Amino acid sequence: MKKIFILIISIILLFSGCTKDITDYNEETKRAAVVPQGPLFTNAVKNLSDGLASASVNTNIFRHIVKHWGQAVIQEEAQYDYFTRAIHENWWSRMYKDVLNDLKESALIISKDETLSPAKKANQLAMVDIMQVYTYDILVKTFGDIPYSEALDNNNLFPVYDDAQTIYDDLLRRLDEDIVSLSANGGGFSSSEDIIYHGNASKWIAFSNSLKLRMVMTIADIDNNIAKTAFEQSNTNAIISEDDTAFIQYYNSPPNNNPLYNELVLANRTDYIAAKDLIDVLIELGDPRLPDYFGLNNEGEYVGGVVGRASNYPGMSKPSAKIAAPDAPNVFLDIVEVEFLRAEAKERGYNIPGTAEEHYNNAIKYSILAWGGSDAEAEIYLNQPKVAYATALGDWKQKIGFQKWIALYNRPFEAWTEMRRLDHPQLPLAENAISGFPNRLRYPGNEQQLNNANYTNAASNIGGDETETKLFWDIF
Repeated sequence: MKKIFILIISIILLFSGCTKDITDYNEETKRAAVVPQGPLFTNAVKNLSDGLASASVNTNIFRHIVKHWGQAVIQEEAQYDYFTRAIHENWWSRMYKDVLNDLKESALIISKDETLSPAKKANQLAMVDIMQVYTYDILVKTFGDIPYSEALDNNNLFPVYDDAQTIYDDLLRRLDEDIVSLSANGGGFSSSEDIIYHGNASKWIAFSNSLKLRMVMTIADIDNNIAKTAFEQSNTNAIISEDDTAFIQYYNSPPNNNPLYNELVLANRTDYIAAKDLIDVLIELGDPRLPDYFGLNNEGEYVGGVVGRASNYPGMSKPSAKIAAPDAPNVFLDIVEVEFLRAEAKERGYNIPGTAEEHYNNAIKYSILAWGGSDAEAEIYLNQPKVAYATALGDWKQKIGFQKWIALYNRPFEAWTEMRRLDHPQLPLAENAISGFPNRLRYPGNEQQLNNANYTNAASNIGGDETETKLFWDIF
């Protein structure tokens, strides 16, 4: 009986093998064969935002560089040591691998999608490219010369480094093309895929023009005529209210919460504290943003630590509950920054409406309101002799630079850029700093090892792969 059973099973298996192609079993019916362009775009934008918002000692130490935050215990990062944890390599990798690569793939899929209307395809491609320009702008401002013309090619493991100013010129050209391509009524990504403007193409027009204002002002010291023409072209269509703010709204549930919540709350890290440089200014000026920037220490006082020096954690103020909230937003570009740029433009002689004082006042007022303050509080703050545009210390660079440094709290990369560009505020180095003020981050170590010839040429072209080396736009 046992032999008969085995024979029957063998016959069944034989006929099954002859009549059915078992390769069908390898088909993953519940997994997409091709990733759609929308999720790739979303993932890239989120990875970019996470990097900019983060305070991880492995990712982002710019809050220490601009002296908004200090550390109570571990001092390496506060003292400009970004080598030990390979922060420069992680920053480089995030921008290229996690952001630019996904944006590139999204654009390729959009280009081949025959189901899109011409206007919608043009809008999607423009939105992808705007975020590529945004990301390359960060890389150029971080390192200088970088792989660009040969970047993102999986078949080229040793891309050349392009000249940073040449890259910047091309980025502005691309941005101009994107602005022309955008149509307010052309559609774009879906509301869930576009996590910045949720499908509102008209706001992308304002964002792209505002990004252009930021970028051309970066080169104003080396070519003010080009910056002037470009600024005047885009100013009218740039951001005009807080409703146009480009930001990501994080959520209460992981993995879509603000990364600061992980680093300040979930990690239970007893290290991040207010920097004395910033909190003392906020106290002196009676700044209404103070309780939204920092919390009280254990004695019910606002106290900051010296950046680079160990401090008593319980005795120090910490980052506020507002920015540590899981659903705290992260801003890419807003009316506050644009109004400061307009104030600067007036001082540089650009033909735009308003006065430098009006735009300066608007910027500060919008910042106070955005952090929860009132019109009355903003008016009181602006009427102080040390804040009022007519009486504040220094020339326009010092006045604008100082208040912009305060307003760019929790946007440390942009604060770092503006400190380098405007040369204000002029703050002392971190205590026991291992270098001079970081004008850039050095190239990743793995680039030196794996792409040495191109790395060597780039290092020579920018004046040396050193932390203190000034980039092409930072001439003063």
